[in-house]
Parts: sequence; C-alpha cells; structure tokens
Amino acid sequence: MTLLLPPIRAVSQLDDPVFLGVVLRSIAWAVLAFAAVAGLLAWAGHEAGQSWGPNWAGWLGYAAGPVGGGLLALFLFLPVATVIASLFVDRVADAVEHRYYPAIPPARPAALSVQIWDGIALGARVLALQVVALLLSLLLPGIGLVLGWLIAAWAIGRGLFVAVAMRRMDRDTATALYRRQRGAVIVQGGLMAAMGVIPLLNLLAPVLGTAAMVHVLHARD
Repeated sequence: MTLLLPPIRAVSQLDDPVFLGVVLRSIAWAVLAFAAVAGLLAWAGHEAGQSWGPNWAGWLGYAAGPVGGGLLALFLFLPVATVIASLFVDRVADAVEHRYYPAIPPARPAALSVQIWDGIALGARVLALQVVALLLSLLLPGIGLVLGWLIAAWAIGRGLFVAVAMRRMDRDTATALYRRQRGAVIVQGGLMAAMGVIPLLNLLAPVLGTAAMVHVLHARD
C-alpha cells in the first residue's frame, strides 16, 4: 500500500452522505464552541473595561470579544476539530468499512464515556504540542516550524489511529499495532496537520483524517 492511498480513498468518499453529515455536525459544534468563547470574552472585556476605565472602555472591551474569539479560533481549531473527530470515529469508520471492507465482522466500539475522555485527552495533547510548536517556531525560525509540524503529525496521527483501532481491539494491542505502522500513521497525521491550517480545507480534515486511519488499519488485512 502506498502512503498516499489512504488519503486518496478518503477524498473519493466525500460524496458519502455519512461523511457530509459528520462534516456539517463538526462545523456546527465548532461554530457553537467558538461563538461561546467569543461571547465569554466579550462579556469579560466589557466588565473589565467598565471596572477599570471610562464607560467607552467597557464597550471597547465588548467589541474586542469577537476579535479575540476569532484569533483563538485560528489557534484552537485543530485541537477542537480533533476532539470533535474523535466523537464521530464510529460513524466515519463504519462508512469506510461498509464501502471498502464489507467482508470484515462488525466492530465493537468503546463505551461513549471512554470515547469522550480519549477525545478530550487527545485535544489537550494537541493543544499543548501546538504551544510547543509555536515556541519552537519563534525560537528557531524555519527549523522550528518543521519541528512543530512533525510534533502535530505525531500527536494527531497516533491519537486518531488508536481511536480507530480500539473499535476492534483493546488499547494495548492498538498501541502495539501503532508502533508497527508508525510511519504510515505519522504521514496521515502530517497531512491532517497541514490541512488544519488551510481555511475551508480544515473543515474536512477531521473526517478525511479519520477515514485515512481506517485504511491504514486495514492495510494489514
């Protein structure tokens, strides 16, 4: 299997109603999350402005909320999208397996509470590594950017692959399988990390990344 076959197959399935449904749900959840953040920042800015300055300062702080929310959305999109993707792993993986691997037995997904916890943990890990990547980019221009991308590729790739694999095996077995297929997994994670910083294309990154990991998983079959 070539390293580009998983993303090619993932893109070819974008006409699947399940994929489109997950994309729309992911966008809706992301918009709600960032709208809530923007509203909170607007309220906090307004209260701070009124407490520490003249009346117009409060309204200035209020207006700064959406701006701050937009900036946070740019920085937090990838970890938030990763968390959302982890919540829809079963939907995407079932659709991929139905089209490409119809002969395999049904999966046994982990409990919803486990999926939610794993998704939050993965999002937090990606966020922390994004901060590290940002620092590296500032301290080591050029080299730091590459290192940051590699870190994101590892975090996203490993997290999504293990989430997909755990539908069919326990965590220890999924982790061991990841080690054997680390190269292919990191390549897919790198593609998703790159898509995550491209407007509009980043909306498809969670679905395509999850679908690609399903193909990497079943490459051994």
